[in-house]
Parts: sequence; C-alpha cells; structure tokens
Amino acid sequence: MTTDPAPALYSVAIAHVRTAPWRYALRHRSYMWLIDPDRPPELPASLRPLARFDARDHFDGDRPTIRAGLDAFLAGHGVDLDGGQVLMLTHARVLGYVFNPLTVYWCHGPDGTPRYVVAEVHNTYGGRHCYLLRPDAEGRAVTGKAFYVSPFFPVDGRYRMRLPAPGDRLDLTAHLERDGGRPFTATVRGLRREVRTSTLLRLALRHPWSTLAVSAAIRWHGIRLYLRGLPVQPRPEPAVPTEPLVPEPRTPENAS
Repeated sequence: MTTDPAPALYSVAIAHVRTAPWRYALRHRSYMWLIDPDRPPELPASLRPLARFDARDHFDGDRPTIRAGLDAFLAGHGVDLDGGQVLMLTHARVLGYVFNPLTVYWCHGPDGTPRYVVAEVHNTYGGRHCYLLRPDAEGRAVTGKAFYVSPFFPVDGRYRMRLPAPGDRLDLTAHLERDGGRPFTATVRGLRREVRTSTLLRLALRHPWSTLAVSAAIRWHGIRLYLRGLPVQPRPEPAVPTEPLVPEPRTPENAS
C-alpha cells in the first residue's frame, strides 16, 4: 500500500556529522514537502511564491513535468512503473530560489507495491545525480558513491542508506562508507504536518529562504573546515554515470 498521497509538510532537522579526520557537525532546521508529482498541491495565488515545484529543478530539467523527468530517468534504466504512484520528498522553490541537497522519490507499481526509490542529489556546484535503489522491506539499500558532493571527499566508497517511506514521522539516514569506517553521516528527521495556510506561513516565517539558508550553511561550514586544514579533493569532470542498484544480500556483517 502507498502512503497517503495527500500533500504534507514535514518540519525537519537536517544533520551532517563528520567523524574523520576529526569530528565536526552541522545541524539545520527547515521544512520539506511530500507530494505526488502527478498532482502537486494547489495553493492560493498569494501562497504560490512560497512553494513552487518546477520540472527544471529535477533530473535533466528538460521535461514538461517532474513525473515525466522521473519516468525518462527510469526508462533509461529499463524500468517502467506502469503508471504506478510516486511520492516525492523535496524542498519547494521559495521566492524563486531552491537548493535541494536530497530529493527522494518512492516509486510504486499500479497495485501499490513498492518497487524502487530514486535518491536525487544536488551539490553546491550546480550538479545533480540520481541513484536508482531497490531497498529491502525496511528501506535499506547500498550503492556506490558516483557523484562529487563535498570538496573534502573524493568520489569513492559507498552509501549505506535507510529511506523508509514517510508516515507521521520522517527518518532518513545516509552513511558514507570508505576504507576504515564511516567518515560521514547525514540524517533528515521530522514530523508530518497537514498542509494548511497557517502551517505553511508559520514554517516560512520560522525558516525564511529555507533552502538558501541550507546552501549558505554548507558553504560556511566548508570554509571553516578548509581554514582548519582539511585538504580539498579535486572535482572530477564529467560526473560518473548513474548505475542501478541491486541490494546486497542480508548478512550478519551488513544487517545493521
């Protein structure tokens, strides 16, 4: 069964925790939307500047709708949802600006059975990359890192993700694993809120220019790390192509 397709807001806490070569944490509060990209929320004209969902902000940005962009990406990997529902967790454009470090798409078949998850990652250099995942029943998947995100990590290692479909609570985790351990973990946790004018206005006032603040915070903390002596890794060009994922078999070593 799919999650309630009605639009929802999540008041979220986003955390990035670096553990090597020293511990360093970034935490930020914001809000995100859960929508059906086939039926984006219809807001009053006065609120539309606070929440726009543009196809140009996702995938190749050259399709007429977000769903069309997703379907084209999936078709490139031999996947057809046969019209099944998609739920999308994302930041909306606010006053014309958006920065989406992570957008997640939960993709279902026509009978509501979960099929795939797509994790779309953006970096602060204007690049974007999509990971095609097939999580287990608990939302866990593993994929090789194939995209330059932080200037302090090369494009190597793998991500161990937990991306269960959101309900009343949102609880997403992505660990970067490299030889010798897990030097970086990102989490997004939050509570579901009904989409109401009062709720959106309250969140927008509490977190003005929400995604601009996220982008600025990432850059500011990057400067601090650089000044502390953390070496910058070269940015590869072009990006490594996306590869679909078949989940690793569950074993005692990878079950945690």
